[in-house]
Amino acid sequence: MALLFALLLPGKGAWAQSESALASRSDARRSRAQSSIDSHVRQLAKALNLSEAQQFAVRTILQQRQVQAWKLRSDPTVSGSVRIDKFRAIQEHTVEQIRALLNEEQKEKYDPLAVRKLQPAADQRSVEDWLNLTTRP
Repeated sequence: MALLFALLLPGKGAWAQSESALASRSDARRSRAQSSIDSHVRQLAKALNLSEAQQFAVRTILQQRQVQAWKLRSDPTVSGSVRIDKFRAIQEHTVEQIRALLNEEQKEKYDPLAVRKLQPAADQRSVEDWLNLTTRP
């Protein structure tokens, strides 16, 4: 019986390996997320001719947005349509914060929400349409 019990329960080595694997996946996710933020900052720096101070501030704002989005994504109490509205609010707040850092010339070039102003094709469905179709009882 003791042998069966020992075979069924992983030892400390297996548990440590499992924790190590989870930690390395988490580190990899963080690294990719930071890489994405750095890439976004580089693109904005090039397009808007941002100063070093502006780049630092934009990086901080994007990191804050990322943390807020992760918290929202992992909150099981928030429903689909409310979640979308909250993600939009986070994005709009991020845009406002970044615009506050820019001079007038840079503000003229910076309009990340311009895509939303485009009219969708007649047969194109929105995220709200998809949510309505998938969440009906």
